[in-house]
Amino acid sequence: MSNFIKHQNWRYATKKFDATKKISDHDLEILKEAIRLSSSSYGLQPYKVIIVENPELRAQLQPVAWGQTQITEASHLFVFANIINLGDKEINKYIANIAETRGIPAENISGYGDFMKSKITSLPEDVKNNWTSKQTYLALGNLLNAAAELQIDATPMEGFEADKVNEILGLNALGLNASLIATVGYRHEEDATQHNVKVRKSKQELFINL
Repeated sequence: MSNFIKHQNWRYATKKFDATKKISDHDLEILKEAIRLSSSSYGLQPYKVIIVENPELRAQLQPVAWGQTQITEASHLFVFANIINLGDKEINKYIANIAETRGIPAENISGYGDFMKSKITSLPEDVKNNWTSKQTYLALGNLLNAAAELQIDATPMEGFEADKVNEILGLNALGLNASLIATVGYRHEEDATQHNVKVRKSKQELFINL
């Protein structure tokens, strides 16, 4: 745990990446597995994660991401896209996955599926979309923490035009919406912000004990 805190102090939202340094395939698989194992409500994982390496696509994305240079300079770009208007289809697929993974009849857990449907599918579409978007933040947290453990830099981003990102990546046709972006790679030695002291609220200000 002491190393975890040490690595959290080491990490920061990298402003300038070294475009010559790439994440190894081995480390990329660890980051992907960390995202895959993230917690989510009901375990549904109501999102997809698009990993963009194609330099032409990333050049198209940069202008709609407020011109941020990390989009093109980082080793990899992760786009967390929430499922739009999630419904019975996704829940049924999840129930089938549980049954197969745990080796149990699907009918044994049909009640759990019905419970999820009663809580989710009747919600207004905008409420559902807001909820599935929030789930991507949990996955992002796992990515940031895993990257820090590997001494890989990462920058979470909300500064982009989601509709334009959706158009460029063809997400609309997939029933997805770009919720978050994270650029991942290695900090450039010229990135002066890496030397800034981390600023956070004190424990006394942040926590309330009842």
